[in-house]
Amino acid sequence: MNILVINGPNLNLLGVREPAVYGRTTYAELLDMIRAWAAELDLSVEFFQSNHEGALVDAIQDAPGQYDGILINPAAYTHTSIAIPDALRAVGLPAVEVHLTDITRREPFRRISYTAPACEITYAGLGPEGYKKGLEYLKRRLAGR
Repeated sequence: MNILVINGPNLNLLGVREPAVYGRTTYAELLDMIRAWAAELDLSVEFFQSNHEGALVDAIQDAPGQYDGILINPAAYTHTSIAIPDALRAVGLPAVEVHLTDITRREPFRRISYTAPACEITYAGLGPEGYKKGLEYLKRRLAGR
């Protein structure tokens, strides 16, 4: 089972960007954790990160035939993008939304997720563990096809 892990804008700055909000785990450390969790679950993961909405849409559109599911943290595009959920719906792959922070307890503009309705489930506020929960969900979901 091949999973595409997509991370949106500014996640490449984890550990540096507002550590009081997003934690001190660096992006490289996050990827290492996800790799380890995927290995435990017998999943193959590939990563894509971009600060550009169109690049994220392109990665989603290129996923069918290569990946069985998508784990996505759209970051700020969660609250602004219509193109990303449209792409998720268009490709028809099982998708899970994940956020390091609990967006429902953040600023009012962050409480709206345009991507959540295009995903099967959202994990928010669990820090890096949300990615693990997302992988576990996709494993169960794909095993029960």
